[in-house]
Amino acid sequence: MVKAGEESSFHTRYERAVERFVQSLEVRTNYDSMIDGKAVDAGKHFVDTSPIDTDMVVGEFSSGGKEEASLAIAAARRAFQTWSVMELDKRLTIFRKAAEIMRRELFEIAAAVTVDNGKNRFEAVGEVDEAIDFISFYAERMEARNGFREETPPAYPDEMPVSVMRPYGVWAIVCPFNFPIAISAGMLTAAIITGNTAVLKPSTPAPLAVHMLYDVYERAGVPPGVINLLSGSGATAGEALVSNEKIDGIAFTGSKEVGYKLLASSLRRHPIPVITELGGKNPAIVSEKADLARAVAGVAGSTFGYSGQKCSACSRAYVHELVYDEFMVNLLEHISRLRVGDPRERATFMGPVIHQKALDNYRAYSEMARKDGVVHLGGEVLEGKLSKGFYAAPTVVTGLPEDHYLIKNELFLPILCVQRFTDLKDAVRRANDVDYGLTSGIYSDDEDEVKHFFENIEAGVSYANRARGATTGAMVGAQPFGGWKGSGSTGLGSGTDMYLTQYMRQQSRTMVR
Repeated sequence: MVKAGEESSFHTRYERAVERFVQSLEVRTNYDSMIDGKAVDAGKHFVDTSPIDTDMVVGEFSSGGKEEASLAIAAARRAFQTWSVMELDKRLTIFRKAAEIMRRELFEIAAAVTVDNGKNRFEAVGEVDEAIDFISFYAERMEARNGFREETPPAYPDEMPVSVMRPYGVWAIVCPFNFPIAISAGMLTAAIITGNTAVLKPSTPAPLAVHMLYDVYERAGVPPGVINLLSGSGATAGEALVSNEKIDGIAFTGSKEVGYKLLASSLRRHPIPVITELGGKNPAIVSEKADLARAVAGVAGSTFGYSGQKCSACSRAYVHELVYDEFMVNLLEHISRLRVGDPRERATFMGPVIHQKALDNYRAYSEMARKDGVVHLGGEVLEGKLSKGFYAAPTVVTGLPEDHYLIKNELFLPILCVQRFTDLKDAVRRANDVDYGLTSGIYSDDEDEVKHFFENIEAGVSYANRARGATTGAMVGAQPFGGWKGSGSTGLGSGTDMYLTQYMRQQSRTMVR
């Protein structure tokens, strides 16, 4: 919109959408689970409040359990019989309509994302754009690949073999709070566009956008039962869903601990596919041959965008000792100019963290940082006019031992650990010395250094010299997004043809003439 000279319109449309959405909250809305196209009230509820201001009630959501999970899976299994054999062209028409609905309602959905999970306008609108990209790209690729059906060379002159990719059945789609519309749309769309049906489980801290996604697909013409929405906690609704023996596959984005449990549970009567994205401890390396302006912008943006709550957030920076001091001065100056506050305000860069537990963790980690290292900036919870929300200051710590908890573990908070290095190979080794391998970045004008980094870094996504984000900002269709090691289970990134094939199994069909 900036390129088109419509920057003013961007802000106006977003602000009006937020105003309308906040006004709508004056009347409390109840959100039920949606099973076989019908609202189902489990009888128990939880209240969802905004991390911006906990006095702002987003809605009251049904808390489902085993009974609702069983009903949803049964509905999905019935719908699978017709959905899985629907002509591809007819299915794709529905997805293209869903993308068009989302384009029309872009700012309304973004406003809901801002209020429910605390993203600023740029992050929120960008997330809805990403959801649209997932839907459109997957529809395009399914059409281009003819639903992944292709003739294969005949083994004998009288045979006509063909390879066909067929859906598994019913998938459990377990959604995260940090990208409630984009990641949810990516997993859900991949599952159902390939002919599966699904039970969609929103996160408890930010469930609203997933309900909106369900509504978009319903209006686009997805038949009842193809998508079922099971609202409730992970411990109750989520566990009831993923442990059900009638689930044929699981797609999950969340913590490594939960993801590992799901992977361990995949051996049932038959092994089932489990597709996981499990976070990261993402490093950026700043060489002595780096453009420091780019490095500062990229590291700060990736670390503190959405308060460090992205799976791809930069949380470690390894800086060559010859440029370390200059980098630190410029970085701290850059961060000091970042506005922390209500994400609905135009000037805000960093909004709140998601909930009280995250804020409590921030306090504990900041105390660790002060005890074992040097805190140059931040380490404080913001009070005053922000006291009704969950606001943490951007934090930079140096001097920690390389085996420190803050160096090794995903924090999902606005905390950056900066370490010195003297040898690039050693920096890459240290960058790799964690359980995770999601994203990574390097800043260097030396082609050999960049080559060494790309060939040796243990991460599914890597960037060089990216000012717009050291470790964040993968685009659908351009940068496959998936992790290695403890960051994922399949090694295949979303936003690609190959990602879609994970939701299907191959069948060889041979006809003899």
